[in-house]
Parts: sequence; C-alpha cells; structure tokens
Amino acid sequence: MKPASTLSFYTLIVLLVLAGVSLILQRHWVYEVPLMHGETQTVWSVEALVEFEAGDQPVKVSMARPADQPGFTLLRQSGASPGYGLNFVDGPDPRAEWTIRRANGIQQLYFQVDVLESDMAQSEVIAPPVLMEPDWQEPYRSAIYRLSKDAWDASSDNFSFARELIKRLTEEESPQHIQLLKRAYNGRLPNLLAEVLNNSSVHASVVYGLELEDRRRRQMLTPLLRVWDGDSSRVFRLYEIKDERPLADDEEKPLLLWEQRGASVLDVIGGENSRIRFSMLRREESTYSALNDSLPLQSSLLNFSIHSLPVAEQAMFKTILLLPVGALVVCLLRILIGIRTSGTFMPVLIAIAFMQTSLGTGIVGFILVVAAGLVVRGYLSRLNLLLVARISAVIISVIAIISLFSVLSYKLGLTEGLKVMFFPMVILAWTIERMSILWEEEGGREVMIQGGGSLITAVLAYGAMQHPLIQHLTFNFMGVQFIVLALILLLGSYTGYRLFELHRFAVLKR
Repeated sequence: MKPASTLSFYTLIVLLVLAGVSLILQRHWVYEVPLMHGETQTVWSVEALVEFEAGDQPVKVSMARPADQPGFTLLRQSGASPGYGLNFVDGPDPRAEWTIRRANGIQQLYFQVDVLESDMAQSEVIAPPVLMEPDWQEPYRSAIYRLSKDAWDASSDNFSFARELIKRLTEEESPQHIQLLKRAYNGRLPNLLAEVLNNSSVHASVVYGLELEDRRRRQMLTPLLRVWDGDSSRVFRLYEIKDERPLADDEEKPLLLWEQRGASVLDVIGGENSRIRFSMLRREESTYSALNDSLPLQSSLLNFSIHSLPVAEQAMFKTILLLPVGALVVCLLRILIGIRTSGTFMPVLIAIAFMQTSLGTGIVGFILVVAAGLVVRGYLSRLNLLLVARISAVIISVIAIISLFSVLSYKLGLTEGLKVMFFPMVILAWTIERMSILWEEEGGREVMIQGGGSLITAVLAYGAMQHPLIQHLTFNFMGVQFIVLALILLLGSYTGYRLFELHRFAVLKR
C-alpha cells in the first residue's frame, strides 16, 4: 500500500473499532445490557388483593397501580377477577378499574405486577399538586406557626425544611405545641407534615409505597411524604415507631412507589369495608427474558436493538448475526493457517446447518450427501451436458438424495436423520460440482484435502457460533459487527507466510 492509502486504511480500522466499542458501552451503561452471558436480574412479583363487601348493586373499583420509576421498570401486569370487567387506565394517574353490574357479599379482586429492579427506567417529571392551605383554629394555628418558623429558620431549601419538620415532630421529648399537633392528628404524621408544608407555600403530598421483602404476605402500603422544590421532588420515608426514634430515609429494603401523585389508592363504589393487602416474591430471572420484556418499552433511536423487532424476526436475525463470526473464522484459517476449502464461505453455511441439526448428525449427513452426489455427478459428466443443465440436474439429485436419506432414517427409527433436510441444497450442489471438476483436474487427493479442510473449517466455525457468549454478544450488541469487520479488514491486509507454507519452505532453511 502507498503511505496515504495505508493511513486511510488504518484510520478506517480505528473508526470501526471505536464505533463498535462505543455502541457496546452505550448498550451496557444506558440500557444495562450485561456483557456476560448467563447473568440474571432481580424481578419482584407483587400481588394486590382487594377485599370488600358488596351490597347487591353495581360495583366499580378503582385502584392505583405502579408505573416506571427510578429503580424499577414495569414488565408485566395482569388481573384475576371472575365476572368483573377489568381495564387498565393509562395517563398521569395510572389505575386498574373493575366493574360489574351486580355483586353481593364478600368480594376478592387480584392484581399482579412484575417489576424489574433496575435503574434503566426514566420516570416522567411529576408536576406538583395544587396547594391546599388548611383553615386551622386556635390553638392549632399558633402551634403550626411556631413549628414552621423554627424549622424554616434552620433550613435552606424545601427539602431541608421538610427534614427539619420531621426531626422536630419525631423528637423523643417534644415541646407542648408539637405534642398538641400530634394528638390532634392521632399518629397520621405524613398528613400533618403535608399540611404544614402546604401552609408554608411548599408543595407536598402523601404518597404510598411498598417495602419489598421476599416471601412477605398480607403487607400494607407505607405512607410517605413527597416534597417538591421547583420541578424536582423527593420522597421521604416515614415510620411511626412506638418509641418515636428519628425517622430514616435510607432503609435497605427496596421501596416501590405504588401511588406517586397524592391520589387515593383505592376507591370502591357499591361496596363497603374495603381494604387492600400485598404479597410479594423475589426471583432471579434470565437477562434474555428480562430484556425481551423491558427493552421494547424503551423506544428511542439510540436504543438500536434487535429486541424491538417481532419475535419471528428476532429468531431469524439471531442466526444471521452469527454469519460474520463464521466469516472471521474462515479468514483466520485460510489467511493465517492456510487451510484450503472447497468454496470460500461454503463452510460457514455448512456450520449454520450443523446448528440446526447436531454436530455428529451434521458431519455424517454431509459426508453421505456429498459422496452420493459425487457418484451422480460422475455419471452426468459422461452425458456432456451444458453447465446450467448439469448444475440443475445436480440440485435435483441432491434433493432426491436428502429425501431418500430422510425416508430411510424414519423407516429405521433414526429420527436424527430427518435433520439432514436443513442442509443448504444449492450450496451442496455447487460443492459437489466443484469437487467433481477438481477430481478431474487435480485428482482424488486434492478433493480429500479441500473437502477435509471444508469440514474442519465448518466444525470450528460451528464451535465459535454455537458458543453462548458469542451468541449473547452478537444478538444484544450491534457494535460487535463493527469490531468483527475491522478484524476481517486487518486480516485482509496480511501478506506474510501462512502456517502451512512455513512447513513447505522449511527445506530452504536447511
């Protein structure tokens, strides 16, 4: 190569590698696609049980349901309610609604959601609620004013103001005006905090979350305090503990926000004595399964993923994306090692056929079909046919040979023999044609060398393409294709001796 062309060539190689690595890291860091095969991710199955007494009249039940949020991605949701109509209402306040014309007695409605524990989800910005300033009477008005003033003077923003209020309302020995407020709200600390903050023109509301703990049953929602400072908001965990220790917002248990906007959790029309209980189960789910459920929800141009295609097309591309790996193996064996094959990339297609069958069945079937095809081709050569007619006759013969072997295998009870039909028939026909011409020109030894080389190359390509890590990387990271292309271009510029040529020229060294 000339210096200018050499520089542009290696610049192209570097750009391809950088593009491939960037795409791989972007998929790994932004969408949390694991680099190693076999990794699992934590999935929580949460079941909500709604119970109430119906009074022999139409019933409508509306329940808040979770949405994507920092730390959790919604995977699946379903409901079980015999006789009820169930609808999932989307929008700013997602809810599940059950309806029925008439119900009587104790009613039980089930709702289940699976969420992926992940930071992949980006929740939408939640607008602050309308300020609701309560109208307190004395002496509560004076107590609220004193509490707010002390906390406001010791804070710098809305979040620190909320922390100061929480600290004062949970002190072990609190002043009389705080004890008065706590008795008035009878332990409903989140509601008291929200009203105090609203009275100070700070947007706040009571939301409800669920602390996730494996194999827990009949759990209740935990009231939380959500405080806004401009467009950003923060959720504070509140625990009403008997000894009134300071409340903490850094508990280790994962917290799933079931209702995020301060709306009601459960509304029942046509029933009474309603309640809701939760059961939860933690499990480790395969990354492939989790990706299939979560990645299509993350629709963007940057998320260039095969997972966004329908399942049938995904299955097809999963095999197609392995072809560059097989081509890389062929380049390594032919350019560096010096193995001779019958056809350039015929071994890759044979390796694909081995993946559809099995390695042992594929090798035996390949040898049998090629051997029988060479016998038929030897007879056709005596007829002095034109090339197109001869190739067409070989293709028909290959089809007949494969059909014959399949029927014989089935009759003999060898069901593995039925998989021979997965071989690419046109490629086999051309292979038989090339080997037949090679036999006439170079002899049987050269046919054995190239046929054996093709088979060895196909087996090695099969081993590379069948490896779980290779399949995982090629299917989930499109950047791998750029890196494989760069390696093939580098191999294409190699002009040194092949490994087999070193043995051939060893006599010159002596």
